[in-house]
Amino acid sequence: MERILAIDDDVALCELLTDYLVSEGFEVQSAHDGEEGLQAACEGDHDLIVLDVMLPGMNGFEVLRHLRSRSNTPVIILTARGETVDRIVGLEIGADDYLAKPFNPRELVARIRAVLRRMRLDREGVDDPTPEMLKVGDVEMHIETRLVLLPGGPVNLTAMEFSLLEVLLRNAGRLVPREELIRSVLGRTPYPYDRSIDVHVSRLRKKLGREVDGTERIKTIRNVGYLYALRGPTSRMRAGAAGRQE
Repeated sequence: MERILAIDDDVALCELLTDYLVSEGFEVQSAHDGEEGLQAACEGDHDLIVLDVMLPGMNGFEVLRHLRSRSNTPVIILTARGETVDRIVGLEIGADDYLAKPFNPRELVARIRAVLRRMRLDREGVDDPTPEMLKVGDVEMHIETRLVLLPGGPVNLTAMEFSLLEVLLRNAGRLVPREELIRSVLGRTPYPYDRSIDVHVSRLRKKLGREVDGTERIKTIRNVGYLYALRGPTSRMRAGAAGRQE
């Protein structure tokens, strides 16, 4: 049974979410302020965290910053309706997705399942008996160990960032439409004015840095999608086999 941690100071809402999520087959723990929530998140073994931005004391952004320095547990943030800046900031700090209040519990369950489905697919890749490694230019992605390497050392990525980079590397040199990235990485249908995938791309760019000559690794094709620039050899290798050059 997958374990959810809900961090929200609205006790009634937490009780409602607990009842609904339990009926959907989840195990739920609740916390009602930032400090308590961060402690529960760091000490517990949760599959996903639902985190409200507006918390007394330590707010949701602070909780997320501290959490991301210790853990890559998936996080869905809850924001006030219309607070677009909060959503963007949350994603930039490391949230995997967001939902605006008030919301339908059914939509939250759909978001939770989409994120967990992505994680499950990643774990299945880790269990692959013939582990795969992608190499594009100076970037190496080891699928089985979820390790990304640059010449300067490993790059720490969240689950969404890892999935996003995997899709881009597998399509290096080719345009990947935003709608395709939203479906394959976020696991949901695109909707108007959704900037989630754009913020994930922005975070990924910052973590990877630029090429040696200063050019961007991930290029934006305005109003269409993204392209990982192909500037060196590309290979896909499995253990015990020679790399197949593309």
